[in-house]
Amino acid sequence: MNRSRITAILTVAAMLAAMWVFEIFDSFMLRGGLDRELGLRSWDIDAPWTLLTAPLMHGNLAHLIGNSLPFLVLGSLVAFSGLSRFLLTTLIVAVVSGVGVWLFTAPPSITVGASGLVFGYFGYTVLRGIIERRTVDIVIMICVIIFYGTMIWGVLPQYPGVSWQAHLFGFMGGLLAAYLLPRREKKPRQINQWNNGAQGGYYAP
Repeated sequence: MNRSRITAILTVAAMLAAMWVFEIFDSFMLRGGLDRELGLRSWDIDAPWTLLTAPLMHGNLAHLIGNSLPFLVLGSLVAFSGLSRFLLTTLIVAVVSGVGVWLFTAPPSITVGASGLVFGYFGYTVLRGIIERRTVDIVIMICVIIFYGTMIWGVLPQYPGVSWQAHLFGFMGGLLAAYLLPRREKKPRQINQWNNGAQGGYYAP
């Protein structure tokens, strides 16, 4: 595994660790003060940075526990593409999900949680397998569909207090990232051959 992939996976772990630190501090010390300050408040134009901070906040420990494993698994699968691609995907998903929540959630609601990122990573891994058509991406796509395919129903309104808007627009952000980010070039494959007793070689695309 190359250094970029390792760094990207460590970044996923660091993000999850930060979520836990924020939530423990917020739950036991600030009583939800971080959520109110860093959560995304619909139709409020005074704090645009909350598009990026809201996914790191959670309503309570149960909310964070529910998001932790899928964030770690799906985030790591996206990170397998490398650090720059992971960061760009995360940025695109966070912005698209956040704008969707901001526009389509009734004010003055505050939305927090990493589920928008989770759905974005889900959408990215599925569409990337179709676009790249590499063995590893196709295997990742199949595994994600098998283990997390039922997540897709989360883009529909189902439960009070659960932001289907974050799920829907996060998923769309993941699809957009998979489509916009350039395809990775295939590494040339070296084929050795013997010609008149001398070893030669050429590269095949």
